[in-house]
This record gives sequence, structure tokens and C-alpha cells, in this order.
Amino acid sequence: MSAENNAGGAERWTDTELAAACLAVAGHALGGLRLRARPGPVRDLWIEQFRALLSRDTPWRKIPAHCSEARLMGGLDLTATLRTGKPIAEEGILGAAHRGMVVLPMAERAPAFLQSALCRVLDEPVLRVQRDGLALEQRCEVAVLMLDEGIDEEAPGEALLDRIGLSVGLDAVSIRDTDAFQITSADIETARDRFLTVSVSEQQLLSISRATQALGIDSPRIWVLASRCVRVLAALDGCTEVCSGHLDALLRLVLLPRATQLPSPPESPQEVEPPPPPPASDSGETDDRERTSPSEDDLSEERLIEAAEALLPDDVLARLAAERIRRQRQTAAGKSGVLHKAKLRGRPCGSVIGLPRGGSRLDLLATLRTAAPWQRLRPPPIGGAQLRLTPQDFRIRRYKQRSPSVTLFVVDASGSSALYRLAEAKGAVELLLADCYVRRDEVALVAFKGHSADLVLPPTRSLVRAKKSLAALPGGGGTPLAAAIELSGRTLEQLERRGCSPVYVLLTDGRANISRDGATGRTAATEDAHNAAHAFRLITQARGMVIDTSPRPHRTAAELAEALSAEYLPLPNADARKLQNAVKAATA
Repeated sequence: MSAENNAGGAERWTDTELAAACLAVAGHALGGLRLRARPGPVRDLWIEQFRALLSRDTPWRKIPAHCSEARLMGGLDLTATLRTGKPIAEEGILGAAHRGMVVLPMAERAPAFLQSALCRVLDEPVLRVQRDGLALEQRCEVAVLMLDEGIDEEAPGEALLDRIGLSVGLDAVSIRDTDAFQITSADIETARDRFLTVSVSEQQLLSISRATQALGIDSPRIWVLASRCVRVLAALDGCTEVCSGHLDALLRLVLLPRATQLPSPPESPQEVEPPPPPPASDSGETDDRERTSPSEDDLSEERLIEAAEALLPDDVLARLAAERIRRQRQTAAGKSGVLHKAKLRGRPCGSVIGLPRGGSRLDLLATLRTAAPWQRLRPPPIGGAQLRLTPQDFRIRRYKQRSPSVTLFVVDASGSSALYRLAEAKGAVELLLADCYVRRDEVALVAFKGHSADLVLPPTRSLVRAKKSLAALPGGGGTPLAAAIELSGRTLEQLERRGCSPVYVLLTDGRANISRDGATGRTAATEDAHNAAHAFRLITQARGMVIDTSPRPHRTAAELAEALSAEYLPLPNADARKLQNAVKAATA
């Protein structure tokens, strides 16, 4: 069937059904599918119908929570090795899923080693294992079904997402609106045979490339996955060539979920004199082939970009802003604080060579795995022992623990508008404290006015204590900005020494008028504030932001943010809710 007489075939099915069919047809060639959905009957029904599209002999493996590297990649079979006295290999989850599907639940929380292993087999379908005295290599062509249950900033790693071609969401789908798939397993088998024969023109590949650039997609892998996906879409339609309808479906399934910017209209080319019309043929026939073939107007990058703009959802600006913020984050608050090593507490993260001393714990299974392959090569045991161990066999456990996060508010309580700023700061602190109960982070408050700065609220998660301290905070007087920066620097340094991950939020208009020695004068006070900012950067590495609370943003606050190496946010006349959202977006 040609592309001309089935151009709209891809529109027969919903995007969720079409994504399932594409993954069933191509599998490893598309990397996998990111299914954004909460646990529930809608997701369970989708997975059940997707499995029905696969052949019965297709391997299906689910990666369990807290899966170890040995269980994922394969390694030494400890029971068989101890029984036989020689190394016996055990097949891992990835090896057992060759030419099949690997299901990754809670993909947004997958550990780094697991995502790295999946990236390696998606780049090169060969599984290499060199551990526990074994050196194994086997073919491993798998497709990954990522079940993304992330909320707000939670998302899988960028490296893994870069290798997953398809992406659909089920959050807006109700169980009442869910219908059975119209695609059958027979359609999948037919499309799989036709997939390799579908052709894509150079103009279409160029259009896909321009569309990825217009949407802010920088990875060349996405272009490769998109060029494969559009061929799968054509094969599902029974076509041997790609048409415009397949490009529209490609936008929805591959490109738009990865967009990082709105497409800008293409620049108009300079007006040039049009070329002379071609001479008419003697037979009087026009070049009908050029008219009936896919024209540049239909498949050009301009037409594809226009389709992208039409298909963008209404909340795209909010989603793109949240995605940019998430990409820029280096560490997060609360349960996503900075990781550090620990001996006794935290989440296990493997084992290392060492003796169980100084509070370290013995990893018994890792010790047995290390010693098992060498039993026949070691001298006979003494005293009737059955297992021969050496100091090099012992392994001790490693743990990783996240440090607590503290948000330090530094509030300018001076001037005639201090009552307004303090009211909004108090409201923002109380709103953030409500989030602290969930994220387990703390909030502190430094207020400066008159000739000094004070820590009016030490780090706390107590909402009652915070309200009492905030209610008793007065306002008015001068702006001792240098004193506030010095006190904030010392407070942040103490928090870092305690193992916390602090961030700070400075609310001020930047117009200092009280120097370090208590003298008045805007020039000297501004110079002291900048000197204190440079010293601040030497004693603490905390991240932060400067919120310009003046009715009209002034360059003094922007210059102060630059001196502190902090993010600058002009936010005049902001209410508590806007301030809370700005702080969460910039520091959470």
C-alpha cells in the first residue's frame, strides 16, 4: 500500500495504542518507552494489552526494587559454586531478557548503577560481566518499558531518557474512557516484516532534524530514534513510504515530550528573482509526478514546525519551565539532599575490601562469593573447617546517606515597606514549613535592620516555634546589609560543618545604608556589602538566590547577586504564594 492512499492511517489509533504498537514492532531499535502514569487500573490495563501484542515466547522481565548489580548483570552462583568447588555463573535479569522487554518500575528513583547498565546495553547490545573471577559476554537486545511515576521534579536520569525513543502519558486517561486496542498481534507481525523495507526521503530526514532543533532537542540520538520510529509508523499503516501523517504522529510520540523550548518561526529568506519557468514539453503534459509526490511544502521543516506548534498542549510553558529548573538543579532539598558515605546507616551501596573494624559491618555474601572460586587452590583447612578464608576475601558494607537540607531566609526588615516584606516573608516561611514535613528539611530566618542582623529563627521543622518567632519580629530602621551577609555566611558555614546541605534566600532591595562600623552612608555601606559578599564566597559553597523586593527592580540587587554568585530574581509586589513557588523552583 502506498503512502498516498493511506496517509491518515496513523490517526486510526490513539497515541497510547500507537506507542505500544511501535514498541512491539521495533523493540530494541527504539530503545523503549517511557510511560508516565500513576499506579492504577488504567496503567495495569495498558500493560496487559501491550503484552498481548507480543508473541508468547517474548521474554518479559521486571527489575525488582533494590535490585543488586549481581542480580541485574549476572555473576557468581554462590550455592552451585560452594557445592561444586568451581566457579558457576548465574544469569542476570538483562541476560534472561534477550530479545524481549525489561520493565523498570519507579524509573524516576532508579539508582545510578542500574541506569548506567541499561544505557550500556541500549548503546551496544552486548552484556559483559567481569566480576567474582568470571569473564562473561553474551548478546543482549532488550527494550526498556519505563514506568515513570514521578511528581514535579522527579524524573529518570537524562542519560537513560536520551536512549528511550517513545514517551506517552496516562494521567489524563480515565478507566471509563479506556478501550481495547484495535491493533492485533497479527498487525504487529505484518508491520515487523515491512519495517525494514520502508523508505524515508532525505527531505523528510532533514525536516525531522530541523524540527528537533526548533524544539530545543540537542541530542543526535533523538534524531536517530525518530528516523526509526517514523518508519515503524509507516509500516503499521501498511505503507512503503513515509507521509505527512506519520510525521505528525512522530511529533506526538517522540519529539514534543522532549521539547525544551517553543519553536520560533523560521526566518524569511531574502527576496531573490524567481528562476524562469521550465520549458513546456512537446507532448503538452505537465510534470504530474512532481505534483503527486510528497512536496517540499507538505514535508518541509516549516510545515513540521507549524504542526508542532499546533500539537503543543496548553500547559507547555509551565512544563518547559519546570523541566529547565529540574535540569539546572545540582542538589535538591530534603530527601534529595547531598549524598555522603556512611558506615552504619543509610542505603547499602555495595561492598569493598576490608576487615570489619572500627564499626564497619561484614558483608557475608560478598565475602563468600569472593572466597568460593579459590577453595580447591588453597591448602587444606586446619581444625576441621570447611571454608578456607584469607584476609583478602573479607568485604565490608558501604552505605550512602543523604544529608539534611536547610533553607535560610535572610530578610531585609528595614525601611517604610518593611511591614509588607515581613508579612510576605512570614507567609512564605510558613508555607515552606508545611512542605518540610514531607521533605524533612529545615527552615531558618535571619532578619537585619537598624545597625545589626540577628538569627531570629534557628534551623527548625517546628511550625509552632516558627510562628512564634515570626510573630515577634518587628520592622523599621536602616539597612545593615554587610552585617547580614557576614552573619549568614557564618550560619551557613556552621550548617555545612554539621553535614547539612544549606541554601539561602536573601530578600532585599540591595540598597545598603549602614556600614560595618555603624556609620551611615550609602556609598561606604554598598562597598562593605560587596566586600562581605566576596568573603562570603570563600567560607561557604551554599547555593542561593537574591530576590529583589523593590517596587522597581534596581541594579544594586543584581550586582549584589553577582558578587554572591547567586541567582537573581526580580519579584516586586509578590505575595506569599508567589514567593513560595519562586523559592521552591530556585532552591528546592
